[in-house]
Amino acid sequence: MNMKKFMNKPENFVDDMIEGIIAAHPDQLKFVENDLRCIVKSGNKKDGKVGLATGGGSGHLPLFLGYVGEGMLDGCSVGGVFQSPSADQMLNVTKAIDAGAGVLYIYGNYGGDILNFDMAAEMAEMEDIKVMSLVGADDVASASKGEKHKRRGVAGIFFVYKIAGAKADELAPIEEVKRVAEKAAASVRTMGVALTPCIVPEVGKPGFSIGDDEMEIGMGIHGEPGIHRGKLQPADDVVDTMMTAILEDLPFQKEDEVAVLINGLGATPKEEMYIVYRRINQILKENGISAFHVYVGEFATSMEMAGFSISLLNLDDELKKLLARPARSPFFEQVQLDV
Repeated sequence: MNMKKFMNKPENFVDDMIEGIIAAHPDQLKFVENDLRCIVKSGNKKDGKVGLATGGGSGHLPLFLGYVGEGMLDGCSVGGVFQSPSADQMLNVTKAIDAGAGVLYIYGNYGGDILNFDMAAEMAEMEDIKVMSLVGADDVASASKGEKHKRRGVAGIFFVYKIAGAKADELAPIEEVKRVAEKAAASVRTMGVALTPCIVPEVGKPGFSIGDDEMEIGMGIHGEPGIHRGKLQPADDVVDTMMTAILEDLPFQKEDEVAVLINGLGATPKEEMYIVYRRINQILKENGISAFHVYVGEFATSMEMAGFSISLLNLDDELKKLLARPARSPFFEQVQLDV
């Protein structure tokens, strides 16, 4: 598998990408502190609003910076491809978005991100900015139910951003914003499957190999090992395996209401994602579970990896109302949903 990409120098891949995003969407995004990798919303801050910050490696668009926008996040620190941003970049974003009510960090459960966000929080506290943190860990394939703290954060963190953003827009105090974000994080489960590897530009070759007739269920968004590698199966059979694991984990039960996210990993056509949702819909009905809203598309990719993930968010009245609120970023737009 050779590297064929539309780029300039591999070492400029991330900065060239960010320059393009800022140039295309100056009405919505800008960078701070003369650092392209510190992205915040354009426009004025709203006094008394909790700032919401995330951060993580590139290669996952629209995760992470793609959710900086109205009704969602206020800022994002951007790392290299599959690399954590620095604590200093996180601090720059924190200072830029603080509007007097503190800043909530929401990020995935990866060692480098945890280390640097913790360091940034300590530095922010020294500058009298109150910081609280929440780690997304929704990937059921990455650890057992008894070791949820070891689970990876994957596409389900989108729901946490959406719900926390809606609550922060109500000018709720940081403790309340964190509470609903934690509730969302505790209520979402995800599992993915991959058909192909991906190539990090500066490496120039695939990070792993997988046979032309193989798939790997449970693979992570950086190519982390899954729970089963075998011959490619029909879509319905793949979905059955994934949905069984997801439904049993929470567990989801009859009369639950859920939001569904079918997320492409970078090279999966929407046609295939809707074939996947066809079977998800059947399984939900068989289990007496209703779907409040369905999201289909690319929400957390892995460069050009072929594959998809399924996320289910278990809803109560509070989460449902917050999920339904409008939001707008360059990569995601939602009108008010009927509740």
